[in-house]
Amino acid sequence: MNRVPELRGEHLRLRELHAGDHEPFARIFTHPVLTRYLGIDRLSADQAHDAFARSLAQPHTHPRRKYTLAVCAPDDDTLVGTMGLLVEDYGSNAMLTSLALLPGAPVSGHGHEAGRLLMAYGFGHLGLHRIWAGHRSDHHRMTTVMQAAGLRPEATLRQLFRTQGIWHDVTTYATVAPEWKLQATDDELAILEGTCRLEPV
Repeated sequence: MNRVPELRGEHLRLRELHAGDHEPFARIFTHPVLTRYLGIDRLSADQAHDAFARSLAQPHTHPRRKYTLAVCAPDDDTLVGTMGLLVEDYGSNAMLTSLALLPGAPVSGHGHEAGRLLMAYGFGHLGLHRIWAGHRSDHHRMTTVMQAAGLRPEATLRQLFRTQGIWHDVTTYATVAPEWKLQATDDELAILEGTCRLEPV
């Protein structure tokens, strides 16, 4: 299997999904508000079940291209959000995806940290050179999240995806490994360099 070890930050941690995460995972992807700005429409219960099964199977794929991880509080194993990474089929590039937190999550306000932990793993263990992310151009709060994650604005992609019956523009951001490593925290550098004490989950 190709499993990601637990990634710990100051305010949250990331881990692989397990079977007990089905209910909160489904709550996120069937929620009309939480899915409003995602690149997919709100899922039905059956669609969410199938999406969860596919996500659980990701560590068994070779080569692994998709990483959908659980966001948890530092001392609680309950899934309170999701964070993803999609490795592209060419070059050494990947896209951050699916940042979503349940209402009232104890890690609210620290979503950027989930992205930073996953970027440290991508630039370190996965050997990526470039990581990018995007948000609907009308989702203005995401600008500060992207910048806090260490991403720089790049472009606006016109009418990139269609949800709720409307085509949406997407604002993109990116960083490259040498640039991002210069502003990494000690915890992130430990993940990058593989020197932190990481136990597989």
